[in-house]
Amino acid sequence: MDQETQEKIKELQGFEQNLNGLLMQKQAFQMEQNETETALNEIKDSKEDVFKLVGNIMIKSDKKKIEEELSKKKELIELRLKTIESQESDFSKKAEELKKEVMAQIK
Repeated sequence: MDQETQEKIKELQGFEQNLNGLLMQKQAFQMEQNETETALNEIKDSKEDVFKLVGNIMIKSDKKKIEEELSKKKELIELRLKTIESQESDFSKKAEELKKEVMAQIK
């Protein structure tokens, strides 16, 4: 293999590492999104007092305020997920193009 092909293979490996990192971030945000949605649904359905976990203690909180906080958190998570998905798409396209170039040079 020539030097150019080896460089492209290294670059491809970099893209794959970046993609793996993005996938891990995406999974973490998806889990956080599910937890936030579950909490929002529980609060909306609740007729009782609402408590907020602060550190190791639970504090009675205003239901509306907690709903607003969770809604803002949900919006932020959704925005982060869209950004990650956009980056993931870009990396995938670039990696696929590079893979085709490498395969063409190897043959």
